[in-house]
Amino acid sequence: MATDYDAPRKTEDDSESIEALKERVPDKLSGAVGDEDADNPSGFELPGADLSDLELDVVVLPPQEDEFTCVECFLVKHRTQIDHETSSGAICIECAA
Repeated sequence: MATDYDAPRKTEDDSESIEALKERVPDKLSGAVGDEDADNPSGFELPGADLSDLELDVVVLPPQEDEFTCVECFLVKHRTQIDHETSSGAICIECAA
């Protein structure tokens, strides 16, 4: 069966008044706010929270034989990323570009 896409989609009988639409939509301001924060329903820690009692165990490895620290961006990279070396140290390909 062919569909006429130019035909009107609503008739006067199907249309609703703006007042009827407003009655169907719930009022967002009338909802009761519980003990739980509405913006943080899952209880995740928010940025800036006090984490002074939390201990973090991080293993810091010394620079490996095949790594260098770029003197421009200060990132540790593999030796294959050296573009050139200066008197102050090595510069990576990305910083040299």
